[in-house]
Amino acid sequence: MPQVRVIGDEGEQLGVMDVRDAIRAAKEKGLDLVEVAPTADPPVCRIIDFGKYQYEAKKKANEAKKKQVTIVVKEVKFRPGTDDHDYDYRMKHAREWLQEGDKVKATIWFRGREMTHRELGARILAKLEGDLQDLGEVEARPRMEGNQMFIIFGPKRHKGVTKPERPAAAEGSRQLPEVAKPKPEGGGQ
Repeated sequence: MPQVRVIGDEGEQLGVMDVRDAIRAAKEKGLDLVEVAPTADPPVCRIIDFGKYQYEAKKKANEAKKKQVTIVVKEVKFRPGTDDHDYDYRMKHAREWLQEGDKVKATIWFRGREMTHRELGARILAKLEGDLQDLGEVEARPRMEGNQMFIIFGPKRHKGVTKPERPAAAEGSRQLPEVAKPKPEGGGQ
């Protein structure tokens, strides 16, 4: 008759016993006999409420899932002839995303004869790297893949600093002082 090491519902050792006796002991308590270490010699079984065990395991998995950090990669696209205003617009978006804790992928698209002037794309990415160095660090150096060149920035990590909250108002806007409202005339209280 096969034997197993049995652990009780309170965590106490019940010793090594026949499988039949272990099942009988679990049934007397209205619980289940669950094998927790099948490779041990002899295998280890535990007397527990299996439904409750499954529920607790699922709950722990959900808690672990909640604490996972999802990494979002946002992308800004440029062309070799991107104008200064368009560059500034995209660079500001990249700065916002880095402040929010997201990664930024900057891509330069080359078409046709533009492929012979890769230095134009490299210049744009170098300028972007300089403009974003206070907020982000380069995770992947500029490289070519097919007809595009790209670089990846990650937010700078500071010890003890959490992901900043999104600002309620734009940085450039000013708050106007509150103006006292006039009291209604005619004795209406």
